[in-house]
Amino acid sequence: MAAAPPHTPMASAATSSVAAVPIACSSSSYQQDDDDGGASSSWSLSSPRRRPYRRLLHDEAQRLRRARRIQGPGADTPRWVRRTTDQMARYVEDDRAGHVYGRHVVAAVRAVRATASRPSADMRQAMASFVTKLTFREMCVVLREQRGWRQARDFFEWMKLQLCYEPSVVAYTILLRLYGRVGKIKLAEETFLEMLQVGCEPDVVACGTLLCAYARWGRHKDMMVFYSAVRRRDIVPPISVYNYMISSLQKQKLHSKVIHVWKLMQEAGVSPNQFTYTVVISSFVKEGLLDEAMDVFGQMKRCRFVPEEATYSLLITLSSKHGKGEQALRLFEEMRAQEIIPSNYTCASLLALYYKNEDYSKALSLFSEMENNKIIPDEVIYGILIRIYGKLGLYEDAQHTFEEIEKAGLLNDEQTYVAMAQVHSNTGDYDRALEVLESMKMRNVKPSHFSYSALLRCYVAKEDIAAAEDTFRALSKYGLPDVFCCNDLLRLYMRLGHLVKARDLILKMRDDDFKLDEDLSMTVMEIYCKSSMIKDAEKLFIDIQRNRKIVKIPTMLSLIEMYARNKSSMIQKSHSSSKELDETDSSAASMVLKSFLDMPGGLSSMSQLISKLAREGSTDGAKFIYDQLTELGIKPDDSAVATLIVQYGQAKQLEKAQELFESGSASFPEGSHVYNAMVDAFCKCGKTEDAYNLFMEMAEQGINRDAVTVSILVTHLTKHGKFQEVQNIIHGCFHDEVPLDTVLYNTFMKSMLEAGKLHSAISIYDHMISSGISRSMQTFNIMISWEHHVISLISFSVLFSVYGKGGKLDKAVEMFAAAQGLGLSIDEKIYTNMLSLYGKAGRHQEASLMFKRMKEDGITPGKISFNSMINAYATSGLHSEAKSTFQEMQDCGHAPDSFSYLALIRAYTEAKCYTEAAEAIQMMLISNMAPSCPHFNHLIFAFLKEGQIGESQRIYNQMMEVGVAPDLACCRTMMRVYMDHGLVDEGISLYETTREFLKPDSFILSAAFHMYEHAGRESEAGDVLDAISANGTSFLRNMKVGPKLS
Repeated sequence: MAAAPPHTPMASAATSSVAAVPIACSSSSYQQDDDDGGASSSWSLSSPRRRPYRRLLHDEAQRLRRARRIQGPGADTPRWVRRTTDQMARYVEDDRAGHVYGRHVVAAVRAVRATASRPSADMRQAMASFVTKLTFREMCVVLREQRGWRQARDFFEWMKLQLCYEPSVVAYTILLRLYGRVGKIKLAEETFLEMLQVGCEPDVVACGTLLCAYARWGRHKDMMVFYSAVRRRDIVPPISVYNYMISSLQKQKLHSKVIHVWKLMQEAGVSPNQFTYTVVISSFVKEGLLDEAMDVFGQMKRCRFVPEEATYSLLITLSSKHGKGEQALRLFEEMRAQEIIPSNYTCASLLALYYKNEDYSKALSLFSEMENNKIIPDEVIYGILIRIYGKLGLYEDAQHTFEEIEKAGLLNDEQTYVAMAQVHSNTGDYDRALEVLESMKMRNVKPSHFSYSALLRCYVAKEDIAAAEDTFRALSKYGLPDVFCCNDLLRLYMRLGHLVKARDLILKMRDDDFKLDEDLSMTVMEIYCKSSMIKDAEKLFIDIQRNRKIVKIPTMLSLIEMYARNKSSMIQKSHSSSKELDETDSSAASMVLKSFLDMPGGLSSMSQLISKLAREGSTDGAKFIYDQLTELGIKPDDSAVATLIVQYGQAKQLEKAQELFESGSASFPEGSHVYNAMVDAFCKCGKTEDAYNLFMEMAEQGINRDAVTVSILVTHLTKHGKFQEVQNIIHGCFHDEVPLDTVLYNTFMKSMLEAGKLHSAISIYDHMISSGISRSMQTFNIMISWEHHVISLISFSVLFSVYGKGGKLDKAVEMFAAAQGLGLSIDEKIYTNMLSLYGKAGRHQEASLMFKRMKEDGITPGKISFNSMINAYATSGLHSEAKSTFQEMQDCGHAPDSFSYLALIRAYTEAKCYTEAAEAIQMMLISNMAPSCPHFNHLIFAFLKEGQIGESQRIYNQMMEVGVAPDLACCRTMMRVYMDHGLVDEGISLYETTREFLKPDSFILSAAFHMYEHAGRESEAGDVLDAISANGTSFLRNMKVGPKLS
């Protein structure tokens, strides 16, 4: 797309004898259009004032075109022109016989050309008959019409000997053009210097001609030097010269110099044309300068130039690479508005963008548009289509497309095979992926690093270490494998426990001066840590810091864990030999700790590591990290200190536990975790009295008491027969409103029953019911086991509860009838239990009758009774009745509590009135009543059941915003939905945000492992496996990510 070089001079005034002959010329082949101030035209030696006016008759021209079409290329048709009478008279008298020039000029041109066949010919002899017959203008015509540079040179030398010759820039420019056309740059330079020496001032055309000669033959350095000289003379080349310069530079892929010339052109104030903009935008794109390219593109549109398809294509591709998908789509829409049909290359770039953004509907729309525009997809587009099918889980469609490509004979590209293999790999069908790659070899498609990398990933996933090593060796024949392949193989070695092979590969990489990227550095660091290669790990850590790479938190934890475990092993070997321990260099560990603590979440992760080591029994390693942090003036979380104290108590190391407690309690004066842990340690070491005293001290200081710790202390006090102390603890917990759970209530009741205090046990049971704590089978077993101590109304209440929990409503009704038969006064509690039983059985009509009968018997329903009735309606989805009962409760003077709102929300969600349920939660907030997780759970579960994952996520975010932490049931349900629908990022985010405050169970941990593994985050997946092992939970191996997508 290069511009044609200028080959004629611009207007120049001849001197002396030639002054009477006006010489006019126009720019030639500068590729200027009408918008730039002039169309391309050939130069003329006739006077512009006397130049004949020629115009083809429109109708005659149309007729002649039709005649030429009919007769073919050999058609000989006359050319009609219109002349005035004077013009026609001169045409007959000027001896031209229809030629542009006179006969003597034509004869002179032929005479000079004839010397080309006679190398020894003398120009003087050849032109002897033309002496004094040619004017200067006619000599310039003869010079211009020459085809060979030698004839032009010799004729110019003869021309300078003629009397009518006067040095003129016109003649020199013509000669410069001839030299430039054949590449005689040295002769052109000598001619230009001669022109200066004879006193001819070069004009814009002469300078432009030499610039184009330099550009045409790739003499770019000389071109730029000469351009600088031209600009020093205040000569501004025309746009066509600039176009020729940048076109030549772009052909040599010198895009930075194209941009430099563009800036020079802007400084010179030259207006670019469409060709200029097209070339400059292309060079900006090739240099990756998207913003600058878009600026030029905007300037081009403001000048009302319509960009070409290639320009749009380049900008769309670069925008996609820079992550500016919206900009790329805007450009494509602009193309559509201009009715420019996209090329295959443009379509491939857009499809790749849609694939990256997972906007598959637009990809499908583009395919339809390609079909309408009759754009035939190539293999690259088919390959993207296969990837899209694989991403959507449409594996059969991907396979069908692959087979269609094969049948059409388009299956020639290695990347298409690899795309199909990756689709099979994503489904876990690595055998079929290997079959595809093997078929590629059988069809003589030459494998490259790209296909070998895919093959290696398949073998790594299959854990076929021998095949993976063979593939890695084959890959090494093409040069050093990339960091991803090395990382995959090292991960395989680490996963299978082949640490020796991993170290050998690392040693080979080090010998080859292999450059490690961030991920590979982390993998090598983990291998060093697992192998306890402290010196190598320290050296690598220093290199990572020197290169300013970011060390990931799991890798830092592995490094610190290595120091801790090494310290622990040295302590065990030395048997507390202080001299040997002092020789242990802790400076490196301190340096790593300082770096780690500067990272976001560093202290929290360090606290988790202390807890992990302590739970695994490595208390010395955990204490080592604790001491290092203490030396740095930093204290870990009180939960980490508490875990370590508990483990000391488990190991019967009470002195160490007390020492750590004294330090921890000083750092965390109100740290409930530390106090609760010390109570637990006292209990496990048999120091029940000390545990009780510390517990009472906690109560006096207002420190939160953990339900588990209270349960452990009460159990130990009960075993030692200290029932008064137990009763003191119970009264204190009730008085201080300590949060109690079902297990702790059971423990209280069991202790009181063992002490023979039945009324106290019943009182605790009543308190349990009024507090809305769910009762377990253990609760009923405890109460029923002491049934023979008293035959009273309470026994019936307990039995009702037992039968209700067991789903035996008929038995409960029988017991209710028996109580009435005995003449016992039925109180509100019995009615409430029956309401609850009917409601759980879905028999709202019987519950309504019971509620009515209760009021008829003169019993005023309390808040618990109203809540039970609302629950009964909620179970049957009768939201209107539930709302009416809710309003009736308020009219009776009972302010709704958390359970009232929970029942109302449940009624709305059962009836699918989600807006009203959300409004009920807002009512709680307006009433300054803090909702709990179950309030949100009903709405979240309802949305998930309806498949409205976005709405459920919105409610979840709202719950987090108001400061309500999700419970285990909520997390399990959302994690299951994320697993089923393949929402890996959301699942990982949920796990990472909830593991800080919620102890995950086997399902959540297993799901997190599979999601990390699916996302290729092997390190985090390994940490989850460690957590599963540490917690002693079972690992659900058969879980799959995204089963509902297929």
